[in-house]
Amino acid sequence: MSRIGKLPVQLPEKVTVNVNADNLVTVKGPLGELSQQVDSSISIEVKETEIIVSRVSDEKEPRSKHGLYRSLISNMVIGVSEGFEKQQELVGVGYKAECTGQMLDLALGYSHNILFELPPEINVEVKSEKRGNSTIVLKSIDKQLLGHVAAKIRSFRPPEPYKGKGIKFVGEELRRKAGKSAKV
Repeated sequence: MSRIGKLPVQLPEKVTVNVNADNLVTVKGPLGELSQQVDSSISIEVKETEIIVSRVSDEKEPRSKHGLYRSLISNMVIGVSEGFEKQQELVGVGYKAECTGQMLDLALGYSHNILFELPPEINVEVKSEKRGNSTIVLKSIDKQLLGHVAAKIRSFRPPEPYKGKGIKFVGEELRRKAGKSAKV
């Protein structure tokens, strides 16, 4: 049995879960509502304070999906109750970010600014400190969408290994290279 899949998902207060006949799981909480279609080989049982995810048969495909769907449901429960947050730091001279509504304006050392429109499910905040790096704070209830958008923003200017300039996640350790060595 899957180690992750056999763990029950604990339901916090104010979070409700509904499962349709065609395995559509809908989770409602104080921050919003999320839904996920679950494969028919996985059965979901909702008790008072927990959700139990189990598989119908012991074949290879249901075994491979057991832990996946348990994690997806767990992320939905955490998302609607607490939410998720990712922070990215712009490292480099002249690297700036500004946001107006759902439009993110990035100055990353190119000849032009990059305009990136964010989905409506994501809240963005830009923190700029004097003589410091700008920080982009992304918040959402959907963990998959948040990770996808954060990876897309990072792809505009990934951190380079010599000086570390680029867009990096806060707290991320970068592998640095030594550069050229002088002749002796």
